[in-house]
Amino acid sequence: MAWFVRSKQNIEDAKPAYMPDGLWTKCPTCGEMIYKKQLEENYYVCYKCNYHFRISGFDYINYIIDENTFKETHTQIKSTDPLHFEDTKKYPDRLEEAYKKTSLNEAVTTGIGKVNGKEISVAVMNFNFIGGSMGSVVGEKIFRAAKDALQKKIPFLIISASGGARMQEAALSLMQMPKTAAIIAELGNNQIPYISLLTDPTTGGVTASFAMLGDINIAEPGALIGFAGPRVIEQTIRKKLPQNFQRTETVIETGFIDLIVSRQNLKEQLFKIINWFS
Repeated sequence: MAWFVRSKQNIEDAKPAYMPDGLWTKCPTCGEMIYKKQLEENYYVCYKCNYHFRISGFDYINYIIDENTFKETHTQIKSTDPLHFEDTKKYPDRLEEAYKKTSLNEAVTTGIGKVNGKEISVAVMNFNFIGGSMGSVVGEKIFRAAKDALQKKIPFLIISASGGARMQEAALSLMQMPKTAAIIAELGNNQIPYISLLTDPTTGGVTASFAMLGDINIAEPGALIGFAGPRVIEQTIRKKLPQNFQRTETVIETGFIDLIVSRQNLKEQLFKIINWFS
């Protein structure tokens, strides 16, 4: 959005001097200046280039789940520090910082809700909580949310956004990969649909476990999806990677995901998938 033609490098100059901070957002892909209210109304998607801004777990719940139907579950579980881990700061201090910053108790939120009247169990990851990293509590909450789906015989949806395993929990974090994979296999054995939605970014141990095990794997446009990050791979193979490497539009060509769905169409597409399984 601009009032006259202007080169991208000067687009910041298009903002009037009287404009208060926080009213406008610059798209990191096309450089468009977007009025924040307009961005919110468009599901935090750039109307010019379709860039999907990162949003919180509760934003996804608001977009996907019918109003006043979501009931959060397993809120009493919180991480501890069994390894007494310390890097640049102690693990309990890092957790406390994340609690205050996000007002969340972990990197995943679970609950029961309805999509156009169809009841589902949902687990949505919160990337702003220590990078959405998967620790023992994340694995346990996903396990319990899957159990809820089994008991109620309703579909299970996981919305992934993660940098991978939580290094502060070392092997305890890695143990969550087979744990979550096992409960998802149990869903399949009982013919309970499992839908996986991959958002930006979905990497590391999360990609290597539950994120890629969906009966249907959906991804948002432009999401980074992979195990190791592009910079690590480039440093390892000492070659420049192709454009859009590990992005949704490339990953779908290899068959790892089934659908690319824009955020505006997400709820309706999920409803169609749930109905199809029904």
